[in-house]
Amino acid sequence: MSDQQQVQQLLDFIDASPSPWHAVATMEQQLLAASFSRINETEQWELKSGGRYYVIRDDSSIIAFVIGSKALPKHGYKIIGAHTDSPGLRIKPYAVHKTGELLRMGVEVYGGPILATFTDRDLSFAGRVSYRAESGVIATRLVRFKQPLLRLPNLAIHMNRAVNEEGLKLDKQTELPLLFAMSSKEQLPDTLFSELVAKQCDLATEQILSWEFNVYDTQKGVFWGGDQEFYADSQLDNLASCHAGLSALLDEAALQSGRTIICAFFDHEEVGSESTKGADGSFLPDVLERIALVGGLNTEDYKRALASSFMLSVDMAHAYQPNFPAAYETEHRVYVNKGPVIKLNANQRYSSESVSEAMFINWCQQANVPFQKYAHRTDIPCGSTIGPMTSAKLGVRTVDVGCAMWAMHSIRESAGVLDHRYMIDVMRCFFKT
Repeated sequence: MSDQQQVQQLLDFIDASPSPWHAVATMEQQLLAASFSRINETEQWELKSGGRYYVIRDDSSIIAFVIGSKALPKHGYKIIGAHTDSPGLRIKPYAVHKTGELLRMGVEVYGGPILATFTDRDLSFAGRVSYRAESGVIATRLVRFKQPLLRLPNLAIHMNRAVNEEGLKLDKQTELPLLFAMSSKEQLPDTLFSELVAKQCDLATEQILSWEFNVYDTQKGVFWGGDQEFYADSQLDNLASCHAGLSALLDEAALQSGRTIICAFFDHEEVGSESTKGADGSFLPDVLERIALVGGLNTEDYKRALASSFMLSVDMAHAYQPNFPAAYETEHRVYVNKGPVIKLNANQRYSSESVSEAMFINWCQQANVPFQKYAHRTDIPCGSTIGPMTSAKLGVRTVDVGCAMWAMHSIRESAGVLDHRYMIDVMRCFFKT
């Protein structure tokens, strides 16, 4: 498969996944096609050597794994961790309100998006609906509006003369509501919204009890650049890492490696990960412990397995943008299409340390993949990942890595075509060796 074909698969994956709930559903279809079986946390597990399994928690976090034939206490778990959510806008519970002759949709900021990038885009919304089924039980259903329904028009420069000098600043409460429709005297705003959702879900309005909706950009991903060497789409942070990890897991050599290999993709990273399904919750520890216990290991053997394990915490990295040289540490600039980035921070904002760093470099060299090292400017606060919290909770050696990208947390992010294959190749090597 060519580099372009590999990235086209990524773009298709992102375009099919306009919310964390859709991302997990998309990955579930790929796992089922590769003969993985879904298991439920509420049921008793029966796991076989060589078996392929996945478990989903609350629709938007997923852990897929293969039971290896090699002794777990000696060889440990090999884990790739990433996250399914992206920063953006979420629709408020009482969504639509009337302002003059227009209906607006109220939104809440999720995580830390670049708000200005949401203006003048063809927006819509997607997520999940919770409803009362005919049997009386509470069920959920994915919903997606593919057509543009929402927009955040910029204020004309004639009314905001300083915008090019001072930048676009949007008040989160008063200036972020999205334009939705003209008001109608025949229909109340809440009724219009509930009926729209009910029709899309093929449900009666009285069945719908609650919902969670993510605002997304309807424009599909594209290649760009003089040689089409770059690509752009929404949610590269961090669906690009999820796609790379899943691609490595489904590689036949990795599946037949005899090792217990795992992909753990969590929701809520962008808001701190402290939730029932976040990386700072119990999901991964619960799954790892159950794999050990069902496999006949005692607590001592389980702790030995953790001590023998390794995790790649994979999130995107900040590529050098030459228009803004002052934003980067001079000696630690990283570039798109130059290989995976090892992320380092003395204050443990990243989990990498010299041993885990060296091990990742060794896997890169075995896979014939270039690598780069990144350190943030000392005078600018550094972001973080799921790496530090997960490695601290489990006691598993971890390295933080990612592909270099531009415009992180924009609604339209960019990265390099070569880097996606590089990351998949080193992940395959990690799983196999």
